[in-house]
Formats: sequence, structure tokens, C-alpha cells
Amino acid sequence: QVPLVESGGGLVHVGDSLRLSCASSGRTFSSYYMGWFRQAPGKEREFVARINWSGAGTYYADSVKGRFTISRDNAKNTSYLQISTLKPEDTAIYYCAAGNWAQGTLEWHYWGQGTQVTVSS
Repeated sequence: QVPLVESGGGLVHVGDSLRLSCASSGRTFSSYYMGWFRQAPGKEREFVARINWSGAGTYYADSVKGRFTISRDNAKNTSYLQISTLKPEDTAIYYCAAGNWAQGTLEWHYWGQGTQVTVSS
């Protein structure tokens, strides 16, 4: 099991920056890819970013490239999502997930409860 708890969300203004955290109490955190997803009101959940086991490899959705940065600290069992220059369309519930590759597919096995980010103009 990889329990995940997100934090760092809140009400922010356009142009602000925010750092979301995803903490795990599991002892196998470093053996999982970590990912961030978001779900805006009335929309399906979408992929935002992922990071490999060591933190050396990252991948982003085109819609967030240049503004979002994913990172991890395996010593602290925590993943981060730094968001800069926030826009109203970034308003969503942000979820972190832990997963691994299986038969060529990155499967997300564990999910946090989500943290709300609301961007006010």
C-alpha cells in the first residue's frame, strides 16, 4: 500500500505561484513513478505530469509545459508540483498518484484524496 495525502491547495489569484505536496507514509515510495492529475468542474480527470523513480525523468502534458514542475524527494517520501503563473483554467482538484509500468503501460495503482486549487481573477 502507498497511502498518499495531497496538500498545498487553496484560493489564489491569477499570476500567483503555488506548490502542491503529496506525502506518503509507505516504505516503498521510491519504487513508484509519481504522477499528478487534475479534474476541473464538469470535466474528466486529466494527466498533468509524471516523474520516474529517481526523479531524473519527467514528462508533462502539453497544456502545462513551462509552467508546471514536478519533483520528488525520496528521503521525505514526498512528491511536489510547482505551479507558476496560475490561470483561471488551472482551477481544479489536483490528485497525486503512484504507479508503475506493466506490459508497456504505466498503471496508476494508488491515489490521494485530492486538493482543491481555485484561481481567482
